[in-house]
Amino acid sequence: MGILKNICCLIFLLSSGFILSQEEETIPWSPDRKLMWEDFKGRPFKTAWAAAVTASGISYEFSSTETNGELKLDIEISTHFYPDKSWFQPDLVNGVILSHEQLHFDIAELFARKMRKQVSQANLTGNVKAEIKKIYRDILKELGAFQKKYDYETNFSRNIQQQLQWNAKIAELLNEME
Repeated sequence: MGILKNICCLIFLLSSGFILSQEEETIPWSPDRKLMWEDFKGRPFKTAWAAAVTASGISYEFSSTETNGELKLDIEISTHFYPDKSWFQPDLVNGVILSHEQLHFDIAELFARKMRKQVSQANLTGNVKAEIKKIYRDILKELGAFQKKYDYETNFSRNIQQQLQWNAKIAELLNEME
């Protein structure tokens, strides 16, 4: 009987690329808890052209055991908002922009669900750490491209019609992947 234990926690921040420690304040994603401007505690960059920035990401940790050639995986994949890395410029924001920022967080949750599904369907071998890391990296790459597409198509929330379409699209996708 072989035992393989790995614990990984990797965080991807869409806005900054920072890697954070686990002690940093986070807000876990929940369908019942929406972001408020009070959650954005970071300071805007001096040259910031944006009205607001949402720092959110996906993390995972897992352990695995192998008994008689059978792999048992225990994995937790979660989505977090990082208040100290998220910010807004009070003179430039409104409810539409807050909704836009919330959707960035919701999109991160959507991709966490995609990762959960991919991991559950993967035919993992004895190299679990590398296999999960690859799934994670692929998800982050896809997530980054998706977030950019969202900002582009909504013109950073300025295109209200597109924003409403994206709101409906992401709500539907989240429901489908529950």
